[in-house]
Amino acid sequence: DDFKSRNPVLTIGTFDGVHIGHQKILLRLKEIAEEIKGEVTLLTFHPHPRLVLYPDQKDLLLLSTRKEKEDLLKKYGVDNLVFMPFTHAFSRLSYEEFVKQVIVAGIGAMVVVIGYDHHFGHNREGGLKQLQLLSKVHSFQVEEIPEQDIDYAAVSSTRVRKALLAGDISSANQLLGNPYTVTGKVVHGNHIGRELGFPTANLVTEDYKLIPANGIYAVKVQIESKSYNGMLSIGNRPTFDNGKRSIEVNILHFNEDIYDQEISLQLLYFLREEVRFDSRELLIAQMQKDKLQTMELLS
Repeated sequence: DDFKSRNPVLTIGTFDGVHIGHQKILLRLKEIAEEIKGEVTLLTFHPHPRLVLYPDQKDLLLLSTRKEKEDLLKKYGVDNLVFMPFTHAFSRLSYEEFVKQVIVAGIGAMVVVIGYDHHFGHNREGGLKQLQLLSKVHSFQVEEIPEQDIDYAAVSSTRVRKALLAGDISSANQLLGNPYTVTGKVVHGNHIGRELGFPTANLVTEDYKLIPANGIYAVKVQIESKSYNGMLSIGNRPTFDNGKRSIEVNILHFNEDIYDQEISLQLLYFLREEVRFDSRELLIAQMQKDKLQTMELLS
């Protein structure tokens, strides 16, 4: 795919979550692209560099899977999204080679937009200064994203993660500028929900996807191109087996077989914490209340 005819305006980064901090940076790229009749081009890495460089660290929590990120970046005006396969060999490229091979030969960037603290190349030894020097050799322009915008983006990511882990979905969604989305494949569960009159779809998500705090949430469920209201339960089913953590959604007014399908949940409201009920009857009564509240909130 030849980008070069399209005057790429390039930025580089993980853009996890594509939150309001990232959106501000993308807006700036769009302005430049309009000035030079170019296209907003974003280079990101897959898998996440930390997974390759530190495979033993199990604490990486990502706000978006590759597919979720693709959808969001398209929505915010990225014309060309380039996923660079991140490998050990790639991580050893010097920053000069990275600029020559990827930015110049590969993408043909006209303008490269990066933040004051952006580092690239082996041992992160390339930064803004080096990029400005190389830009003269390879005739592209460099624009710096102001420090406060970069800090804002970094702070936003941390705050989104904290809010989600605390179950504060409204703060997270405000910072994201979008409802937090969890995409997963529907698998067979233990059918407890069905016996209670609330059949649920059990979801399996990618390993590094951040799953918010345990509790009950009102959600919109995307199945293919249709949207349904749903009640999401994240937790360990304390009334039954206190088993392994599960993600189960009761889709209101829906009764189709969706096993093995991918569905997406947009988390909109936190209804209540997960609690243990002394009987099935008490749990069913509470779920009826949750359902009414969900329908009211999402109507």
